[in-house]
Amino acid sequence: MAFDNLCKLLAEKYPDRVASWILGKAQTSVTVLKTELSIEPIRADSVTLLQTRDRILHLEFQVKLESDPPLPLRMLDYWVRLYRLHRIPITQAVILLLPPAKDTIVETVFAVEQTRHEYQVIRLWEQDPTVFFNDVGLLPFAVLTRTSDAQQLLRQVAQQVSRMESVQRREISAYVQLLAGLRFEKTLIRQIFREEMMRESVIYQEIYQEGRQEGRQEGRQEGRQEGRQEEAVALILRLLTRKLGVVDEAIAAQISTLPLATLETLTEALLDFDGPADLHRWLQSHIE
Repeated sequence: MAFDNLCKLLAEKYPDRVASWILGKAQTSVTVLKTELSIEPIRADSVTLLQTRDRILHLEFQVKLESDPPLPLRMLDYWVRLYRLHRIPITQAVILLLPPAKDTIVETVFAVEQTRHEYQVIRLWEQDPTVFFNDVGLLPFAVLTRTSDAQQLLRQVAQQVSRMESVQRREISAYVQLLAGLRFEKTLIRQIFREEMMRESVIYQEIYQEGRQEGRQEGRQEGRQEGRQEEAVALILRLLTRKLGVVDEAIAAQISTLPLATLETLTEALLDFDGPADLHRWLQSHIE
């Protein structure tokens, strides 16, 4: 999966939280700005543009620094186009997800003769993780932040996820595990998340049993079950589209018929998919 595209998804799903983090103060009215900037050879499909009341926030999530055209030139190019269209202040931030190779120079300015343009570079591995723990929209980024014990950090993030309401928990868990793949082995990620989910499920069951009310209507239970299943199907199709591309309608229909328990298994399994063939094999082995 393109990790920068996953970050773009998070920024556009939680624009106010991401803008507040980047700008260093609370932002309450943030919208995703859909501006056409697709002039070759610059690609605009990986760019996130957010707009506050009086500022445009241009974000670039990067796993690698290498690009063509070079990153500093791209940042200048975007600034010129955005300012020409909107004529308001623009904050540009490049968020590096992983440390570059040793001795790599991380440029923060474009400079040629009298032309000079600066932009911000945020090294995620240097960020304080507590900032991300306090907000569900930022939590997936926490697995890549500063720590002296990476496994302990992953466990803490898994604990946070396990305490969420079920629908939100499945979605955020998928995001966290996907980003964690940049830093950790898949087997370790799965092990830690299974342990935390099992531990929390025992607590949830105790609370449920203690507070259970007799005479609860069966129809209401079925309605909630159907709602959870619809949410799970929608999440899986969204993740599969990000990872594998457009999902065939026949395949989507098959997925929509799966029971909730099988859907939850598929949410974990798709982390290992490398192409549509993996999805087809998985479905064949789980659909009678």
